[in-house]
Amino acid sequence: MAGSLEKRGKDSWRLIVSCGMGPDGKQEKKTKTVTVNTSCPERSCKDCNKLTRCKARKEAERFLVEFVAEVEKGLYVDPTKLTLKDFAEKWLRDGKPDLAPKTRLRYREILERAGEAMGHLKLGKIKPLHLVEFYNNLREEGIRRDRRAGRLSEKTILYYHRVLHAMFSDAVKWGILSQNPADKVEAPKLKRAKVSYYDEKQTAELLAALETAPLQFKAAILLELATGLRRGELMGLEWQDVDFEADTIEVQRSSQYLPGHGVFTKEPKTETSKRILAVPASVMAVLKQYKAAQAEHRLQVGDLWQGSNRLFTTWDGRPMHPDSRLTAKRGFDVPRIREPA
Repeated sequence: MAGSLEKRGKDSWRLIVSCGMGPDGKQEKKTKTVTVNTSCPERSCKDCNKLTRCKARKEAERFLVEFVAEVEKGLYVDPTKLTLKDFAEKWLRDGKPDLAPKTRLRYREILERAGEAMGHLKLGKIKPLHLVEFYNNLREEGIRRDRRAGRLSEKTILYYHRVLHAMFSDAVKWGILSQNPADKVEAPKLKRAKVSYYDEKQTAELLAALETAPLQFKAAILLELATGLRRGELMGLEWQDVDFEADTIEVQRSSQYLPGHGVFTKEPKTETSKRILAVPASVMAVLKQYKAAQAEHRLQVGDLWQGSNRLFTTWDGRPMHPDSRLTAKRGFDVPRIREPA
């Protein structure tokens, strides 16, 4: 296949590949516009097509060779014919095969929503203004789909922006787009959220309530307060992770939940997420009491026990839902304890 170049602007080049005659007897061509960032050193270089030593032209020729190869192998995807919806499905399926299940679900929700607004548009026709309008629509009252009142937070909209930016970046990397439309859209800015803490009165109330609380609840809350574990990490703990002699616990996994899939175990994202934490002796004493009580309950349940070795389980031994809000269930819904002044 023959290829040729046309200079379109300061840094813009059109790549042209001739594909022979079509069924209608007309010449068929594949074209793609690319941006060449290599500046031309020639002061008189007003028409790079005539300068064989022009650095910009050499870079464009390199793009042309790659483009010809794509067309010959049938790998070229015309962005003027590919819709955002079609590319989003392909990107999520082929470009992000290693996403964690929960992250994949979140990406899919974001891309489906973006598809409702812009899915009919050709990928090459997506402009920054389309994204600006989409983000503004996400800020409207009543846009939430979880039946909660209020608007989506700027943090959520920023997440939308990051996912779409990543998708368009891959489209550029794969040679489908010449530039990322999200590059020219200002990312939503986050306001520093005011963090709430338990004050001394709330701390005293919680500790008093724990004295009469079920042992499982007491053990979970005290361990959470002592270590600062994420909920998924707390619910992912197994008894083999607890060292009663050293007064430590080892974080090796996280418990997660997906609608339609139930509770499942996930490895930490990084090796640094696996860690050993010291636990106060008083909390370890409660854990020891709780372990004995759980063992006794397990004998009472008998064959109905599901075989889980988790610290925190349902009545029949199944892993507890990681999104269980233990403090909220008992009237406490403040996230952190504050050190006394």
